[in-house]
Amino acid sequence: MNNNYIGYARVSTREQNEDRQLIALTEYGVSKNRIYTDKQSGKDFERRNYKRMLKRLKKGRILVVKSIDRLGRNYVEIIEQWRHITKDIGADIVVLDIPLLNTAVNKDLIGTLISDMVLQLLSFVAQNERENIRLRQSEGIAAAKAKGVRFGRPRIYDPDNYIDIYTRYRKREITRAEAIASIGCKEHTFYRMLGSLRKNKKVF
Repeated sequence: MNNNYIGYARVSTREQNEDRQLIALTEYGVSKNRIYTDKQSGKDFERRNYKRMLKRLKKGRILVVKSIDRLGRNYVEIIEQWRHITKDIGADIVVLDIPLLNTAVNKDLIGTLISDMVLQLLSFVAQNERENIRLRQSEGIAAAKAKGVRFGRPRIYDPDNYIDIYTRYRKREITRAEAIASIGCKEHTFYRMLGSLRKNKKVF
């Protein structure tokens, strides 16, 4: 085991298992008691154990992660954190799944340039994927709406409004279809609400 190694692992939810990451880190030479784990979304770096890990990093130590997305999902912030760790703190980073992202080995100008290029490429790919996901979601929603699928919370019916509309319906001022359309409910809901009002003696 290398005492300069500090590991970090992350899963998005408590139901997910981080064992594969822990095995990879320990096989690389990271002591179990020097691995920090978060069970939290990677949308930002406001994570308890990530912050604890940062405090333990210092010049000459090496942060080891299994993959770049275990650091986080926001690649703009990943690049900022990468530079903070390697430039401000003076520590190194090893990403096991991407050998090119190993600042402990690639310390020369070319190695730094390669790392920066890989990070920028990952950021570009991740951003494109996010935009594609949003596009697919919007297209799916539009297609569903075209088929009559409704989104959002169910309509909350106002009993007083219902009584007024039903009274107009009883007086034949409006048709049953118009009453149902005015309330914005299904026909069976219309009659169920009517039964409830009669039971509570709100309609005579």
